[in-house]
This record gives sequence, C-alpha cells and structure tokens, in this order.
Amino acid sequence: MTDQKQKLFRALIDVGKELATITDLDFLLPRILEISQEVFLFDNAIIRLLTSDGKALETVASFGYSQEAVEKPIYLGQGIMGKAAQFGKPYLIHNVSHTDDYIPGIEAARSELAVPLIARDRVIGVFNVENQQPDAFTASDCDALSLLAGQAAIAIDNANLYQDLCRVSREKNNLNHLNDKILSSISLGLYTIDRKMRITSWNDSMALMTHIPAEKALGRKLLETFPTLEKEGIAERLRRVLRTGEAAELRLLHRGHAGENRLQKRRLAPLKENGKTQGVVVVVEDITEFEQLLAQTIQSEKLAEVGRMSTGIAHEINNPLAVISFASQILLDNNNLTPEQQELVERIDNEVERLKGLSSELLSYSSGAQDEKRQPTDINTTMREVLTLMRYELNKKQITSGENLNPIPLLNIDKNKFKQIFINLILNAVQAMDKGGRIEISTGVCRDKSIFIQFCDNGPGIPDKLKQRIFDPFFTSRKDGQGTGLGLYLCRKIISEYDGSLTVTDVPDGGSCFEIKMTADNTM
Repeated sequence: MTDQKQKLFRALIDVGKELATITDLDFLLPRILEISQEVFLFDNAIIRLLTSDGKALETVASFGYSQEAVEKPIYLGQGIMGKAAQFGKPYLIHNVSHTDDYIPGIEAARSELAVPLIARDRVIGVFNVENQQPDAFTASDCDALSLLAGQAAIAIDNANLYQDLCRVSREKNNLNHLNDKILSSISLGLYTIDRKMRITSWNDSMALMTHIPAEKALGRKLLETFPTLEKEGIAERLRRVLRTGEAAELRLLHRGHAGENRLQKRRLAPLKENGKTQGVVVVVEDITEFEQLLAQTIQSEKLAEVGRMSTGIAHEINNPLAVISFASQILLDNNNLTPEQQELVERIDNEVERLKGLSSELLSYSSGAQDEKRQPTDINTTMREVLTLMRYELNKKQITSGENLNPIPLLNIDKNKFKQIFINLILNAVQAMDKGGRIEISTGVCRDKSIFIQFCDNGPGIPDKLKQRIFDPFFTSRKDGQGTGLGLYLCRKIISEYDGSLTVTDVPDGGSCFEIKMTADNTM
C-alpha cells in the first residue's frame, strides 16, 4: 500500500471516529478540513452546504480563501461548485482559465476539484479545493477526495440530525413545562384517564379538591379511588365518551373524599390519537360557593323587594292607627265610661301600641343605613340603664337577673342602637322562659382584646335545626301575631356593621346563651 493510500485510509478512520463522537457542527467542520489538509496537503479548502430552500450554497468552513470569496453566495448550477451540487458528481478542472463559468476563489487559481457531499442519497453540499498550478489534481485525487467527502457528509448529516433532535427535545420539554405550568395554575380541576379508566394525569387543583397528591393518584384505577362515581352516573358517562368519542357535560352533587357534599360541573372530552379515542379529559369545576352566592343574591333581592313593600304597608297602617289611638285617648279621658267600656278602650289602646311596635320593626328592617351617632360609650352603664327599663317586664314574669359586668374599654358605637339590641335579647329570653326563670348578663375582655357581651338564660333552649334560621328575617317560632321575626335579624345586622358577631350556643344545664363579640378596633 502506497504512502498516499495509507494516509487516506487513516484519514477515513479518523473521520469515522469523528462521526461517532462529534455532534457539534462548529467543531466537526473545521476538524474535517484539518484531516483533509493532513492527507492531501491542500493550501486551501472550502465546504459549502445547501441552504434550507436548496437554491444556494453557503460557506460553513474554509481555509486559504479570502473573506470576499467566502461570503459570496453560489447558486445551484452556478460555477464548478454549483454544478457539482446540482448534478451530484465530482468536477476536476485542470485549468480554470479555459472554463467560462469559473467563479473566482483563491488568488491566481488554475486548478479546481469539487466533489459533492452526499448523505442518504441526497446532496447536502460541496467540498472544494483549488490550486495555483494547472493540472494540480489527478483522477486518483478526485477518487480519494470523494471517499473523504462521503465520510464527511455522513458526519455532517448526523450532526444536523442530532441538533434537530436536540432542538425538538428542547421544544418538547419547553412545551411540557408550559403545559405543566398551565395545568398547575388553573383553578379548575383537570385529570385524564386511559381506556382502562386508569388515571394518567392529575393537576394541582385536583389534589387540593380531593386531598390526594398526584403521586398517589397517577396509575390508579379511577373507580377504586372514587367508588361513588358509579352511583353518581359519572362512570357510565365516561364509558360512553370512550365508546362514542363524543364530549359530555353534567352537573351533580358529588360526595368528596372527606364525605362532604359538593356541587360540581364536569366536562368530559375525548382524548384522541390518530382519530381514535384513547382516553378522556375530565374538567372539574366546583360551583358550590358560586351557587350559594347566587342563592344569597336572589334572596337579598327578594328581601329588598319585601322591604320596599313593608315600608308602604307600615306607613299605610300607621295612618289609621294614629286616628284610632287619638280616638281611644279621647274615650279614656271620658269619665262617664262603665268599667266594661273602660276595659275595652284600654284593650284597644294596648293593641294599637302593639301594632305601632310591629310597624316600627318593619320600617327598621326596610330602611337603609341611617345616620349614626357614634360616641365613646360605657357598655356596662348602658346595660344597667336597659335593665332599669326592663325591670317591669322581668318582675311581671318573676324573672331574676344576674349581672357580671367586668371593666371593659369604652366602645365607639351608637348607644341607642345597642340599647335596642340589649332590649331585644332580654325580651327574647323573658318570653322564652317560664315564671321564675333567670337570666345572666356578663361582659368582659377576651385574650385577643375583643369585647364579649353574653345573655344566658335557663329556658327551654333552641333546637339545633333552628339555630341559624332564627337570624333570618321574618322567621319566628312564636304564635301568629306575636312577632315579626325581625328582632334577631336586625340585631345581627347592626352588630355586623361594626365588624362584630352575634352567635347562640346551648347552656350545659339547659337554656340558650347569646354572645356579642366586638373587635378591638371599636375600643377607645
């Protein structure tokens, strides 16, 4: 084997090694030129690759060429290199001065050898060398450079494929990352199942809704994780989507993992691949709070309308009541009435006063926010004033009262409004107890600096099912005609305007305890 052939053999082995190890074109292309220079002792060489549109050749690596020659584009079919790329065969030019379409490369060039770079039966570029001497290259050089170009083309093509694979992998990773971010950011629950109804994805919102993290949900059978889906009819809907490939939507009352009932809206969409349904995408929207808010809004609108009607009715009632009251007062001033007549007139006067009280409550309910007169108020002093006013009512039913009024800071409140609250709560307790009952009234400061005011009685108490309803407007457990059911509603409404709360609890030995709590923001 000649020295030239040994060098070529070693060069091909080296290029083969580069093929297996180098995936970076920026390093591979200069290395191919280095190997060719070591083998052929070229003074110059240039590698041009086809552009993405396949219309031109652009330089990707070179040595011995001027910047102008490197940057000049060569189109397919143009010059020696353009023909090599167009027809996919080598061109050996012994004297370029005899070639009309020669494109200047190196200075004072005479010989040129251009071989195509072919990978997978496709021309991807051209390997070109030139020399200042005529007849500088032989047919053997053409064969040897073609062999080297074949190895180089495979190396370049593989490097391009690897870079494309890396780019696609990065894009896929970026897309997966974006997809994960979207799924974890949305407030809707979202999961997918396969044809065997195994969970294949599970977003953060589903984990929050169900208290089941993704790592425990993935791979499990959906119906083993949520057995209630069968009874709720969701399982059959899922099977139908898998069978027909048609989307579905439903609303249902779903029993959650912790046993609580939640109102949900679910959208079921087929997960398709190549036109075939491979699974189901399930979007879960919890609309419990929304429906509650909607119901509250509707109720508020109803109450507002009732309030407007109540105002008109109360005003219409007050006019004849005023006439009746005036007439009864005239009759009471008449000394000629018999005892029976006197009793009847007094009864009329009492009923008129009761009706005035009812209409006053209706007007208080229906009226909007009124001008307040907030001022520093001693709650304990105000409570004693109220108890003095209520002494007659307490004595009439032989109700005793206990007072445990501890020192508390002054509250910046409307004193008259809170008198109304205290009177209402005491009257409720008196009306609930039999003769000989007892009411304990306490005030004090909590650990968080909030103020508490308690009214505890030893009456029959309030059934659990009524504990929340008693604060609804127009709800009353008394006999017909003995109340409007607005007292506790108005009390809670006033207290809420001060960011306070009014609650009711049971007394261990029987009875009820109403507690007012005022935040420290109301103290002076």
